[in-house]
Amino acid sequence: MSKEKDEVVSFEEAMDRLEGIVSRLENGDVPLEKAIELFQEGMRLSHMCGQKLEQVERKIEMLVEENGALVKKPFPTREEDL
Repeated sequence: MSKEKDEVVSFEEAMDRLEGIVSRLENGDVPLEKAIELFQEGMRLSHMCGQKLEQVERKIEMLVEENGALVKKPFPTREEDL
């Protein structure tokens, strides 16, 4: 990876890069050392995408019908779902 590990990339960029890594690894034409590097980068990108999705999830508000009226409610967190 030519860019620094700490760089901030958009969700879309991260997904594109992750898809490229998966494609290269699925091809099987990658030397073992490079495959390990790609796998590590893929795991980092996957984790970053998961975090970004969780951030967005916390910001989403749902519209819920209560007594015939639409009411804004915060998106339930995973803890609230349990």
